Amino acid sequence: MLNRLVIASCLVGLAVPALHSQATSTASRRADLQIGGGFVFSKSDYGTANLKGGAFYTTLDLTNHLGAELVIHQVNSSTGDSLYQRSYELGPRYYRVYGPVAPYVKAMYGRGVFNFPRDVANLAYNMFAGGAGIDVRVLPYLNVRVDYEYQDWLGFPPTGLKPQLFTIGVAYHVPGQIRKGKHY
Repeated sequence: MLNRLVIASCLVGLAVPALHSQATSTASRRADLQIGGGFVFSKSDYGTANLKGGAFYTTLDLTNHLGAELVIHQVNSSTGDSLYQRSYELGPRYYRVYGPVAPYVKAMYGRGVFNFPRDVANLAYNMFAGGAGIDVRVLPYLNVRVDYEYQDWLGFPPTGLKPQLFTIGVAYHVPGQIRKGKHY
């Protein structure tokens, strides 16, 4: 009986510090999130097409300088010939915060869907993209973005597709507490 009491006391003695460690706030977020959309202007190297459309993007910043971005672009021809380019991309981003301004660079991998004029064909290609931009905090919960991206669609005939995209967007910003409360 005495042995059981000693063992139980030791277990309680070990458990109390662990239980006490939960006393810190568990409701704080560790990551910084933004979800937004924007207008896209694209210079495609397929013919002389200048395409316009929209984008959806979300970023999740996990540390003071590193995060991830997911972006979907859809740009269409304005000539009515049903040509469009759609891309789905995911990748890391590196950013710095200077007050309300956060410039960033990103490297993306994804899939691009190309709908040829007059619906001749609709084909998908793997792609890489690199880009840079700036997020500007205009309100605690609202960011404005200016973004440039260069895409390289692999296997697009005859020598690949290399569109350049320029996006102006707005995002809802959910600030997190990243390393001692630093966030933008």
